[in-house]
Amino acid sequence: MDWYAEELLCHDLPTKPRPELGTVLVTGATGYIGGRLAPELQARGYSVRIMVRRASPEHQERWPDAEIAVADSLNVGDLKKALEGVSVAYYLIHSMLLGKKEFEYTDIQAVTNFRFVAEEMGLKRIIYLGGLGRYQPALSNHLKSRLNVAEILIRSKVPCTVLRAAIIIGSGSASYEIIHNLVRNWPVYVIPSWTDTLCQPISIRDVVKYLVGVLELDETAGKLYEICGDEVLSYREMIRTLARILRKRRLFLRSPVSSIKLYSYFASLLTPVPAPIIQCLMESVKTEVICGDSEIKKLIPFKTINYKVSLLRALSREDHDAIYTRWSDAYPPANELAMKLAELEEPPRFTSTYSILTEKSTRNLFGSICRIGGKEGWFQNNWMWWLRGFIDRMLMGVGTSRGRRSESNLRINDVIGFWRVEDLIPERKLLLRAEMILPGKAWLEFRILPEEADSNRLSVHAYFQPRGLPGRLYWYNFLPFHFIIFKNLLKQIVKRS
Repeated sequence: MDWYAEELLCHDLPTKPRPELGTVLVTGATGYIGGRLAPELQARGYSVRIMVRRASPEHQERWPDAEIAVADSLNVGDLKKALEGVSVAYYLIHSMLLGKKEFEYTDIQAVTNFRFVAEEMGLKRIIYLGGLGRYQPALSNHLKSRLNVAEILIRSKVPCTVLRAAIIIGSGSASYEIIHNLVRNWPVYVIPSWTDTLCQPISIRDVVKYLVGVLELDETAGKLYEICGDEVLSYREMIRTLARILRKRRLFLRSPVSSIKLYSYFASLLTPVPAPIIQCLMESVKTEVICGDSEIKKLIPFKTINYKVSLLRALSREDHDAIYTRWSDAYPPANELAMKLAELEEPPRFTSTYSILTEKSTRNLFGSICRIGGKEGWFQNNWMWWLRGFIDRMLMGVGTSRGRRSESNLRINDVIGFWRVEDLIPERKLLLRAEMILPGKAWLEFRILPEEADSNRLSVHAYFQPRGLPGRLYWYNFLPFHFIIFKNLLKQIVKRS
């Protein structure tokens, strides 16, 4: 959070902080928007409570001065505890990642629970960030769900401020990473007619400013506002703009095929973003999302950032390895509730262990471990990791191309390709949990243990809990490759220390 403290976004907001409002609850704080909002509120002196679905040491480390409330929006009892003593709540919960068959029902159930508990607990305000779009037959399930959530909150006895935005552009956002990777990785675009649909993108910086600004103005209570950037662009123009910035020559060809499902699937193979997210976003592309009014700009006047500058700032954050939150923080949706290694009733059925003795310091060794899965991949046999990830992506899994938030440092809950950091003890241990499609549960653990004569033992442990016969066959099928992969990996970690 050190670099973020230097990059606080609300320093030029015309509104004044009002910490006397009382406790402010931020739901969805482990996600992309909430993760940016929480430190801004803390910096302005608010008493912040973070709502998470599961307790983790990472939460207290990220928000040392915030109160952590463990609650699931589908559980009324949890919500009552989380909302007790709260004055204002940000509702940033969205279940899009569950897939279109589930997220609509889950969204409605979650917001209905939240609304009635908020009324019962006597909240003074709710602030909700939704999506632009108007009811029409062709409206995507994604946007329809956002509008339904907004309507339920507006009907609440608790005054609700609704902000509606189109595509949000910023380092770590799914929309930005889709566009960025398509431009970098593909020279020819066979595009359908719906890429000419108009959109009014907004910078993540401006979104956060509006979220904080409406909190500090009483007159925004019970109102709905549309928040957008200054430019109206087609999706094709958005791709062209980034191509010009990156000085990439790209050819655009018209396509008679317009299948969203087909395009989202192929786009997922070329970008870090999985197909379920891309499909939800692409289904909204057929709907024009432009601001109909600019009332909020009169209430909270500040200079907004145009699309090109938003891209340049996102690229700069990547170059400086300073991305604070990323879409992958909340994907897949079950990651918060996933079974942890320490929670298994018995040790994993299968374990594979390899180690090496070295005179390198624990600090240098751990620094080297924390760079795996970045631009250098896994240091050796990268084709094996790539192939496994590609197969997973073909099966609609997360794949290894998901990448990582930072190239040089890790924190609990970060992703590394198809792994997620489950536990981390500096200079001692890094535990990764597999999130690829598997017939069981898998973990990969790196340990550094001091030994005599100023030497350290670096070890890697692969754990696997199979699910039936397919799981056992899977383990024995890949076991011969462990020696090649892990022995060489340990040697390369030492070499790069």
